[in-house]
Amino acid sequence: MEILGLIIARGGSQRVPHKNIKPLGGRPLLAYTVEAARGSRYITRVIVSTDSEATAQVAIQEGAEAPFRRPAEISQSHSTELEAVEHTLSWLREHERYEPDLVALLRPTTPFRKSETIDAAIELLLKDPSAHCVRTVKLCSEHPHKMWVMEREGQRIRSFVPLEHKLPEAHTLAYHLLPIVYVQNASMDILRPSNIWQLRSTTGTEVIPLVMDEMESVDINSAVDFLLAEIIMGQRTHSDQKSQFQK
Repeated sequence: MEILGLIIARGGSQRVPHKNIKPLGGRPLLAYTVEAARGSRYITRVIVSTDSEATAQVAIQEGAEAPFRRPAEISQSHSTELEAVEHTLSWLREHERYEPDLVALLRPTTPFRKSETIDAAIELLLKDPSAHCVRTVKLCSEHPHKMWVMEREGQRIRSFVPLEHKLPEAHTLAYHLLPIVYVQNASMDILRPSNIWQLRSTTGTEVIPLVMDEMESVDINSAVDFLLAEIIMGQRTHSDQKSQFQK
């Protein structure tokens, strides 16, 4: 079985310049996802889709492939993952006659994701032929029942979740009294290529959840996120060094 590890990493970033190759713990951010993909027991090939030559070179140095450059028109801030995945699969089909059985869509902004977690997600989809996708989620820390939207030019707010769909006074209740809610953590999707060709979607409609913990779910999108990730990285390095010393 051919399982493609696909990492979409465009060169531009609105909040953090060159985010995907910005150093974290002395390595490019992208390197951690490449390493996790290469450590998978199931992924047979790791490709980085990027419009950036610098990002492509980092990908190759870290052991991934970058056989093409993604066209600029589908590498903008408003471009979709569907466009990037479709381009990759089309390019591989046309230039190499390569068609994977599954695609592990791995986002480069979650550096603490483990190879074992990737494998667990792949196994879930392999065991359920009726599912279109596995999507990773985490417990929602900001509950939607406590969210509001502005109206009347900021003079009023109203509940984001319609009141008729909420418990009475839900916005004042403790979290443990509210329904358990999960949010996608931007880490990965395991999907079938048929989703792209037949459903025009990466996830489809039959989606299996894989719950990840807070540490693996850390998602880097801002300068503050980088600072927090550096702290976590430093603590992990210190803990590993201490463990080796005790041995």
